[in-house]
Amino acid sequence: MATPVAANPYLAKGFAPVRVEYDDADLVVEGQVPESLDGTFYRIGPNPQFPPCGIYNPLGGDGMVHAFRIRGGRVSYRNRWVRTQQWKLENEAGRALFATTGNPSDADPSVAAIRTDGVANTNLVWHGRKMLALEEGHAPIEIDPDSLDTIGRWSFNDRLPRNMTAHPKIDRETGEMIFFANFPRGRFNGDVELYVANASGEIVRSMSMRGPIPALIHDFAITQDFIVVWFCPVTVSIKRAMVGLPAIAWEPNHGTQIGVIPRNGGAGDFRWFAAGARMAWHSMNAFSNDSRIFVDVCEQDAAVFPYPDGTPTEPRLATQRLARWVIDWDKPGKFAIERLCEEQCEYPRIDERRTSAAYRYGYVACIGGPGSDDLFHRGIGRFDHSTREMRIYNAGPAFALAEPVFVPESHDAAEGDGYLLTNIYDEARDASHLAIFDASEIERGPIARAHLDHRVPVGFHGQWRGSV
Repeated sequence: MATPVAANPYLAKGFAPVRVEYDDADLVVEGQVPESLDGTFYRIGPNPQFPPCGIYNPLGGDGMVHAFRIRGGRVSYRNRWVRTQQWKLENEAGRALFATTGNPSDADPSVAAIRTDGVANTNLVWHGRKMLALEEGHAPIEIDPDSLDTIGRWSFNDRLPRNMTAHPKIDRETGEMIFFANFPRGRFNGDVELYVANASGEIVRSMSMRGPIPALIHDFAITQDFIVVWFCPVTVSIKRAMVGLPAIAWEPNHGTQIGVIPRNGGAGDFRWFAAGARMAWHSMNAFSNDSRIFVDVCEQDAAVFPYPDGTPTEPRLATQRLARWVIDWDKPGKFAIERLCEEQCEYPRIDERRTSAAYRYGYVACIGGPGSDDLFHRGIGRFDHSTREMRIYNAGPAFALAEPVFVPESHDAAEGDGYLLTNIYDEARDASHLAIFDASEIERGPIARAHLDHRVPVGFHGQWRGSV
């Protein structure tokens, strides 16, 4: 039975889906859009086209892409659902058929035997002249970067057997894309497959690793010398689910274990490092200095999943804060943890020209979120690694902000010299706007806003693609 929209907070206010695909050639702009901004800002997230079956989990909602085209101080807008197999079947039926919970008993019996191509709702990447919509349980879905039309499943010319992470990394020098597949053969046993695709989008290398636990892995990190994969103690178990216990559970007794391999290494070159139980969904960046590896993440003391027996974890332990994991390649064993900032934050981003290299500035969504009394983030922050200062823009309690994305002022601008772009949902108007900030002075507020007359659901991740 479909769940009423109002019954689930992830279907209300800034998370509420929009049911219309819009085209607006010229948004009303408040302030002045910098002339140097020339490209498209994309936002992706869950947007179920119908009231969902059973309890709604946003991780399983239909993906929708929102695109803001910026040129000459003007902004246009377009949004489209990613037309997956699942979306098409439900659209034809005129109602929800698939369960967002992953529990087959919540789905309509007519689709019980259908294996779909996923929901493509988590992230986007531009690589090999393809725009790919990503979610970690399936292969990417290619979309047209201009029209947002769905082209279809992309398997790297059949070199990708099943799925890939929603957070691939692009090497800033070679243009290679490094990524992984968690549970690449559909068995929940700790298997991870690592891949390298060249700048043209061809997979040129892959290797397998077996992790210590069947961990739910969302993100990883690269440096110029190493690949870093962490196994936090959020485990997946079909056996638990079959007896009515949580399929995904927090098992802190396992601790957190990190596998590190040289970028040019083989499967036998992994070294392992461990610490107490931590959970990190997203990395800000990583870099290495000789044998020392530094990985910056937004970490929490416990994930928001229950214990294996179904007992809930303490909500306050889910508070996320910026931390640095320090690994010494020459000394396998323990890794050190350094708290960088006490501000609650999530969705870390950087000037991506500094990916895998030492860097100064990081950008986050902050004020609210997991571990707080507010589902939404009400501000964005810029963290300075040199001064350890977090500068914050606080939008106030009636506005919900999405992940900020950095855009350099020019190709050769200094790190941090540019703009932050994000969407802001205004509860009073029940509508959103694109907000553009001077990245060096975010606390002063947006220098320009491009207004819509409807919501852009807060969603997950955003990306910038400069004009080509």
